[in-house]
Amino acid sequence: MNRQIPRPGQLIVIALAAIQAGCASVPSVEPATPVSDPADESASEWDFLPSPSAMAVLDATLWLQTSAEYVAMSRQTWAAAKRMLTEALADTTWSAALEQRQGAAELPPAVIVDVDETVLDNSPYAARLIERDDSFTETSWTVWVEEAKARPVPGALEFVRAARELGVEVFYVTNRLANLEEATRRNLDAMGFPQGAADDVHLLLEEREAWGSDKTSRREWVAERYRVLLLAGDDLNDFLPARGLSIDHRAELTERHEDKWGTRWFVFANPTYGSWVSAVLDGLESRSSADVNRRKLESLEPRWD
Repeated sequence: MNRQIPRPGQLIVIALAAIQAGCASVPSVEPATPVSDPADESASEWDFLPSPSAMAVLDATLWLQTSAEYVAMSRQTWAAAKRMLTEALADTTWSAALEQRQGAAELPPAVIVDVDETVLDNSPYAARLIERDDSFTETSWTVWVEEAKARPVPGALEFVRAARELGVEVFYVTNRLANLEEATRRNLDAMGFPQGAADDVHLLLEEREAWGSDKTSRREWVAERYRVLLLAGDDLNDFLPARGLSIDHRAELTERHEDKWGTRWFVFANPTYGSWVSAVLDGLESRSSADVNRRKLESLEPRWD
């Protein structure tokens, strides 16, 4: 997960309200809509419908939390990654990192995984934003991370345990801020993820001076010390530099490396946030919600020419 990308609720999707209402134009932000008497003490916490800004990722969050398909997809991806470990270990020329230099055959093996929406599921945080009619803030995100209650993405725990049993080090390269390392480690420990043998396997944003939101420098750091067998993440930036690129350029990069998907690179579904949103908005993040949603609507393809 790329920590610099706005999180659920931060990018306002009013298009849903417009489509449901059958409107041709994009409406302005609306306040939460009461569906019952707020003075009624028996009312549930959902008796007020959140505003369109908070409803932006409702379907995506609901899919992550309730669909059997999400569980199946995640388990399928982690199972495929686990199967590739043996082959990758046996082939001393094998590496998944574009940053890997020659002469890595004698290096110890490792895999690099992202944390958010790759090994840990943060959908409760997205649900809280909807429930509270709120948007992402560093403060609320820190509160959630400090709770250390994010559960494993289905299949992730089994993969990490299998890797460690094979003597493969697992590095967690995440764009969580460095001050959240202790909480991140505590969460992973609480969910049963095995400890690594290296001194530090949690490589966070700005933990070192050169470690910016582009994960290239951290992949290089690992690749200098280990032969990187597999990469796993939920964002294109977990595999190669893709920040600030257009939709077409991102698609071209994905096709250029088609031989790596499902063999060396394993990607997980994240419909709630990511660099894909920035590619669609292309610099519109700071503009009005109407402009944001107009761009999103214009990016839809109702038919193939």
